[in-house]
Amino acid sequence: MGFKEYPIRTTGMLFTAVDPERGHEVEYHRWYERDHFYAGCMIGPGMLAGKRWVATRELKDLRFPAESDLVPAIDAGSYLAVYWVNEGQWDEWNAWAVEQVNWLYSNDRGFPNRIHAHTGMYLHDKRWYRDEDPVPLELALDHGYQGLVSLTVQRAEGVSQDELETWFDANLPKFLDGSAVESVAAWTALPLSDDAPAFVPRDPNAATRSMQLYFLGGDPRDSWDSFRTWADTINASGIGTVTFAAPWIPTIPGRDTYTDQLW
Repeated sequence: MGFKEYPIRTTGMLFTAVDPERGHEVEYHRWYERDHFYAGCMIGPGMLAGKRWVATRELKDLRFPAESDLVPAIDAGSYLAVYWVNEGQWDEWNAWAVEQVNWLYSNDRGFPNRIHAHTGMYLHDKRWYRDEDPVPLELALDHGYQGLVSLTVQRAEGVSQDELETWFDANLPKFLDGSAVESVAAWTALPLSDDAPAFVPRDPNAATRSMQLYFLGGDPRDSWDSFRTWADTINASGIGTVTFAAPWIPTIPGRDTYTDQLW
């Protein structure tokens, strides 16, 4: 049976990369996965799926370029949580999320010993698949992928979103063919609402940046050289510049694995 699209479709994403303060690694990890992952996100209206990822010191050392406008430092962000929001429910979920997070904090269910590296709400632009019968993007967070790469492309001056997507339409298939990357999803950030929590950093370059998530069937360390080559191709194209490339591996729910490998 060939690939078929179904009515359930993600239209938006919450992407949040955070560091626990040193000495609070286990406490933060358990608070987030056992309370905030659900109370702050998953129980909200229209939330299709969520997944947590981690970057150990070894993975952080692979990130490039040396400086990025996405994060305060290239190695900022030890834990990443990614969530899908169902099509048609973005406004409903967004309104709920702001109210819910403020309520949680006012009821002592926040976690002060953490530092946000990058938190953004994104709308889905485009998706690309390696295979003819792929894992749909809607299932990507539940599929059990062994690796994720977040790669941001800042559009060159005068380059439109359509022109950027046309370039990737033409060039991504060559990168995907025979690679460990099974799918790529591109997103553009929305401005944070005025009543969003003050601790979440604002991002002046969000509107012209493409956030791309690459889902891998293997460990990203095994194919990192190909991502460096891919970034060189993007940078040489004139279409835009890679401003952040970071590999992640999934956390293990219910276990403190990796909490001692962040620094």
